[in-house]
Amino acid sequence: MTTFLSHFDVPPYKLSGTVYGTLLNHRKALEALGESVEQAPYKGAPKAPVLYVKPRNTLRSAGQRIELPEGTTSVQVGASLGLVMGRTACRVPVNSAMDFVAGYVVVNDLSIPHDSFYRPSLRFKSIDSSCVIGQVVPKAKVKDPDALEVHIEIDGETAQTTGTAGMIRPAARLVADVTEFMTLSPGDVLLLGVAHGAPLARIGQRVAICIESVGRFETELGTEQS
Repeated sequence: MTTFLSHFDVPPYKLSGTVYGTLLNHRKALEALGESVEQAPYKGAPKAPVLYVKPRNTLRSAGQRIELPEGTTSVQVGASLGLVMGRTACRVPVNSAMDFVAGYVVVNDLSIPHDSFYRPSLRFKSIDSSCVIGQVVPKAKVKDPDALEVHIEIDGETAQTTGTAGMIRPAARLVADVTEFMTLSPGDVLLLGVAHGAPLARIGQRVAICIESVGRFETELGTEQS
């Protein structure tokens, strides 16, 4: 079993905290629910960020071969911009929210395809090796986190092209809204969210994720027995 490598313990910060994913933050993902968003269990669009946790067992560093649990045949590839917290943030206003962010990172948020959005099962979102994290880029190197192109390639072919501009809650608003009900600590990573239509990749394929100004990495998908 591979592990989350210590090379993240370098300036300007440690990725030593918790990785939080954000659901239904991409406008097209919410629109795709159609009228069902007004029905149970939703009963309307989310009034606050919908979060989930990628626990320690999911974390892997870019460049490692990903060993998914035996029996897994395919996974949904979720390319997301990670906001790396540099200061403790609690009830911060939107106009100063980005002062608490130290940098950005490319994240490949893998999951088992599923239909539950508000309460996704841990068995779908928290499988081993399902959160691949690239190298941190200091905040100063990214002009606008809400205007970045995001690309996914599978076996060298373009599988999805989208961007961070399509988010319901842009970076600053997301940090402000999340810290309204919980504290984010230095080393925590808050994912901006995955775009609608995230592609599927099969075991044995190579996945590349690129976020403009932040970075690019490739991941080979395997299983614990392959």
